[in-house]
Amino acid sequence: MRPKYSFCLLLLFLFIGGGEFSQVSAQKWAIKTNAIYDATATANLGIEIGLAPKWTLDISGNLNAWSKNEATKWKHWMVQPEARYWFCDRFSRHFLGFHAIAGAFNFGGINNNISFLGTDFSRLKDNRYQGYAYGAGVAYGFAFMLSEHINLELEAGFGYMYLDYEIFDCSDCGRRIGDGGHHYIGPTKAAINLVFLF
Repeated sequence: MRPKYSFCLLLLFLFIGGGEFSQVSAQKWAIKTNAIYDATATANLGIEIGLAPKWTLDISGNLNAWSKNEATKWKHWMVQPEARYWFCDRFSRHFLGFHAIAGAFNFGGINNNISFLGTDFSRLKDNRYQGYAYGAGVAYGFAFMLSEHINLELEAGFGYMYLDYEIFDCSDCGRRIGDGGHHYIGPTKAAINLVFLF
């Protein structure tokens, strides 16, 4: 979904929901979309189910199955289940999350000079990396109650992922030149979620 359409949907739901702060009462489940993924044209959907008064299970997934252009690949899919402990009632205010990560990626032709915590992302400029990622992390978040059935949720997470990949000569050709693995430590979750409670 394009960012301008996501913004229009956000305004529509805020208008329908009244835009007022109210108390959440007995919500059992929610669906959500992450505006950060929306801004990068990555389709995403999350569902969260209440397990106990202070515990929920959040399962989010995303898919980006298209290329930016002939030379740039940013294809991936990912599933991220997360157990959440809420300090107040579920779906309300502060929470801690404990998440797992599994997915596949096909990245290449991305011009950058980023090096972060032992990971050199600038290698994506000249080669294409295709493989799988597995990991886990911990997150902190906060849910703002916009109305009885709509929340705005902010979350950031940090953790570990192992990436198992093949290396290709360029972003759009198929000549394999090697393979490898990488231990990634760093951000594993970033979310600005629009949440619909039921």
